[in-house]
Amino acid sequence: MKYQIKFYTIIIFFIISFCFKSIANDSIKIGLVIPLSGEHKELGQSILKSVRLAINDINDNRIEIVPRDNQNSPDQTLEVSKELYNQGAKIIIGPIFKKNTLKLNQLNNDLIFLSFTNKIDISKKNIISAGVNSVSQFNAIKKFQDLNKLERSYLFAPNNEILKEIKIGMKVSKIKLKDRYFYDPNPTLITRQIEDVTRYRIRKQNLLDEIERVEKSSDVNKEKKIIQLKKLDTIGGINFDSVIIADFEETLKSVGTSLIYTDIPPKRVTYITFNQWFDKSLQNETMMQPIYFPSVNYENYTEYLKKYYENFGSSSNQIAFLSYDLTGLVYYLLFKNNFIVDNKIFYKENSFKGKIGIFEINKNTITHKLNFYGIENREIKKIF
Repeated sequence: MKYQIKFYTIIIFFIISFCFKSIANDSIKIGLVIPLSGEHKELGQSILKSVRLAINDINDNRIEIVPRDNQNSPDQTLEVSKELYNQGAKIIIGPIFKKNTLKLNQLNNDLIFLSFTNKIDISKKNIISAGVNSVSQFNAIKKFQDLNKLERSYLFAPNNEILKEIKIGMKVSKIKLKDRYFYDPNPTLITRQIEDVTRYRIRKQNLLDEIERVEKSSDVNKEKKIIQLKKLDTIGGINFDSVIIADFEETLKSVGTSLIYTDIPPKRVTYITFNQWFDKSLQNETMMQPIYFPSVNYENYTEYLKKYYENFGSSSNQIAFLSYDLTGLVYYLLFKNNFIVDNKIFYKENSFKGKIGIFEINKNTITHKLNFYGIENREIKKIF
């Protein structure tokens, strides 16, 4: 009897071992299509490291990441994606740039791409834009408007390649705007354009006319009034309570500086901008403060940067931060779908709390529920 029990124990052990081996062999392959050579290889390597960091944190051998070098080429993106599909991958994280998605409609619709781009494109149902897009940002700005009872926001946006995305974001979010102006981003032209749209020269002349009127008056307090008037830069109301500057880096600063020059400082109207990824140089622009913006979760972002540096001894970039969350998002949706990959996995309404914030998934589209921050006196403070 003892030998019989021992025999059955051995049989059960081998069955369990075989089952675990089968599970390991049947792991779900997730493609990662990124540039690992050429001009953008450092970006690709950073993404690869971040994805490995996420896989290590997930610690589940039921998923396998299979990286491929697309050389930042639409043709190579198509070729490596075909190869991954033939190897059993049904989900691919990547490509990074929108141009590399151009030929992917030649592939089967059951191959899903999570592109890093923030450009909205609903024409290709199997290519999901996972970047922080303009809809997500305008949705957060709307919440900030409501909290602060801002009812007359003036949108300033550059008339360049991002304008199409801004217009989509305005339309989908249904943001309340008093007016909008699309400027030429040439720095030599910005100040003159802002002068025109804010009626600066008219308000300046109003002040000169008022000083002249008081000087000619018989008002007993006219000397005191003249002194007060000369402290002003302009006279005349403005018909907006906030400005939304949908721009970044030096052009954002040029628009802000021009608004201040035209006597519309942030103490007079509320300055709002787009996600700045906590640009340290913006913290030094004290004349533009306070300034407010939607963004990824600051605490999580700084924690991620620290963890990345501790593991790899180098700095991560924003796209790599997104790749960490996309890996977690794929795992979460697979887990909820009993590790079955089908073309409905990104179609069902779902939400996922990542490091960036909350991902909202519905009908093969992703939007982000962002946090909101302000910079004042060089300090970052969380609004919501």
